[in-house]
Amino acid sequence: MLLGFLLKRNKDFPSLSFKTLNQFVIYISLPAVALYYIPKLEISSKLLFPLGIAWLGFALSYLFFTAFSKIFGWSKKLTGCLIIVAGLGNTSFVGFPVIEAVYGKEALETAVIVDQPGSFVVVSTLAILIATMYSRSTTSSSAIFKKIVFFPPFVAFVMACFLNVQQLDFTEALQSVFQRLGSTVTPIALVSVGMQLEFDSKSKHWKFLTLGLFFKLFVTPAFFYLLYVVILKGHGLEVQVSLLESAMAPMITGAIVAANYGLKPKLANMMIGFGIPLSFLTLIFWYFILKFI
Repeated sequence: MLLGFLLKRNKDFPSLSFKTLNQFVIYISLPAVALYYIPKLEISSKLLFPLGIAWLGFALSYLFFTAFSKIFGWSKKLTGCLIIVAGLGNTSFVGFPVIEAVYGKEALETAVIVDQPGSFVVVSTLAILIATMYSRSTTSSSAIFKKIVFFPPFVAFVMACFLNVQQLDFTEALQSVFQRLGSTVTPIALVSVGMQLEFDSKSKHWKFLTLGLFFKLFVTPAFFYLLYVVILKGHGLEVQVSLLESAMAPMITGAIVAANYGLKPKLANMMIGFGIPLSFLTLIFWYFILKFI
């Protein structure tokens, strides 16, 4: 991210280089992630707790920011940006290393469920739906349907699901290719975010940044703690992993989607730029809370 911030000040890099990086992530890196991980998922009742993190979390974000939008008269672009970026967690490229460090490799099975049929599918469907509806582009039903169906990560997801149902997978050579391409998501996306990041003390986005990060880093995990632990009496490793994943920083891909649709790109990238380092502090708080489950 710092590298991207510095490259933006290098005259050898065109000012809109970040758009090319965004397209690489969307057309190559993310489809590779789906094609590598999803054919390997095992479908069972164990999916329910981790699966709910992304879907319920996005629904909560929609209700939360739609309510604020109506009360304070926010623009559609601002509302759409906050719904998408604050509604999706970085459950893989920040989440996976954190989960493995805290709970061990066996916990990654739960983390993958939170991310792949959860966050990945939500950003490929619901996030595109919201982005299309809240941007200036056409919002006809057919146009929205086409944007979702032909969104490259969604195409890859459908293909990967078919392979999963048929209990098939790609050859080891192709799996290696997908794994390597998928691993480019974090570095390329963070460079792109860094190239768009601006620290303007006079920016009008600061109060929205504060609200968005407060929702993502505190309100969302508190909601799931109340639902999973207090109401549903959940316990054990799967619940702990799911809850810690719900407390992750905003999703980089969500910010890219918001930026590509013109939904307050500066705010979207500020959410990532400040959210990721801040989350390493708030995750410590939630880790100690979860130790008592």
